[in-house]
Amino acid sequence: MPVTILRSTGPSRDLALRAMFEARKRVFVDLLKWDVPVLGGRFEVDQFDDEHAAYLVLSDDEGRHLASARLLPTTRPHILDSLFPFLCAGPPPAGANCLEITRFCLDRRLRAAERRDLRDRLVLAIAHYALDHGIRTYCGVAEFGWYQQILAMGWRCRPLGYPRIVDGRTLGALEIEIDGATLALLARHGIGTLEPLASAA
Repeated sequence: MPVTILRSTGPSRDLALRAMFEARKRVFVDLLKWDVPVLGGRFEVDQFDDEHAAYLVLSDDEGRHLASARLLPTTRPHILDSLFPFLCAGPPPAGANCLEITRFCLDRRLRAAERRDLRDRLVLAIAHYALDHGIRTYCGVAEFGWYQQILAMGWRCRPLGYPRIVDGRTLGALEIEIDGATLALLARHGIGTLEPLASAA
């Protein structure tokens, strides 16, 4: 079950991206009721889904979406600095060696055991991507339940400010440090090995 790195070509042109945008709609709009744009009634696509975004996508042997995440550069507008800067006690993280993790998506059709396995595979893919691309820091915004999971995964992670209630949801901002010890720290918490990343970029 390889993890593929993709760049946006629009949801109508790439099958894996189209499946990802459809899965995002099922999770973030249908399930979580986020007020975010939907393209053609099927695809959850926002202003950050452009040529600057990178996507880590796990698919099954038939090309169906299993899990995915979007990585945004922080040298240009991103979610934390554009929409939620008030979640940070200081300036939001930014720089060439810092990416923002967004739209961490586990397909709704997965069973509980599959969700845990794919969550861990995606977390490892995110760590490997950073190590392979010289990324030293990730940042992101998360709802409180996911926020607590991220803090407990074993990697060096710290809150950027106090969680706040925004439109009825408790949100927090985090920063994750990535270095040569990250994979070992994740392994100690049960998040183990991963197949190499495959790039379609």
